[in-house]
Amino acid sequence: MTLTAGRALETGAGVRPNLILACGALAKEVIALRDQLGSGAELLKLQCLPAELHNRPAEIAPRVDAYLTEHRGEYDRVLVGYGDCGTCGALDKVLEKHDAQRLPHAHCYEFFATSRLFSDITEAEIGSFFVTDYLVKHFDRLVIEGLGLDRLPHLRDIYFGNYRDLVYLAQTDAPLLQIKARDAAEKLKLNYVYRSVGYGDLAEAVADVALV
Repeated sequence: MTLTAGRALETGAGVRPNLILACGALAKEVIALRDQLGSGAELLKLQCLPAELHNRPAEIAPRVDAYLTEHRGEYDRVLVGYGDCGTCGALDKVLEKHDAQRLPHAHCYEFFATSRLFSDITEAEIGSFFVTDYLVKHFDRLVIEGLGLDRLPHLRDIYFGNYRDLVYLAQTDAPLLQIKARDAAEKLKLNYVYRSVGYGDLAEAVADVALV
């Protein structure tokens, strides 16, 4: 459906908003892009699921299914703010059921970096552990505590023994986050690599569902 916000307000036609049902790790980026596009929250709603599902990918598809089932018919179009994200195709089956779409590629690291750069990085070093602005900000909670490394530090070698680099895919130019990312690399005993990538393919996906 193509309809501008102005037409929606002028006609008072009861236009249904579009929805982005996203991983909580993408909330700040989606809001920033929505603001840039000038699409208000009344026309492009954002609903987030817990970022901790990164550590429990089997729960992503059921949680998405439950939300879309509960709110069936409330939205014109739905963009699910996940890649496959370790669901092994289960998320795509849910999206087909609800006539929804998701972000391109397998996971957020690829759609932030775009496929070409992501391929270049992984071909240069297959043992790359990626972090984004959100994961850098919440590294201790999601990685150190989330994986139990604060209590069982020997698990570092089990989880990260085959990694060589921590690659920070930065959405913003924030020196403090670069310091925190370097510190995260040291905690995991990995080489630090910095890449400024911005919003990548997320920007196009959000623009595609924005009513402006």
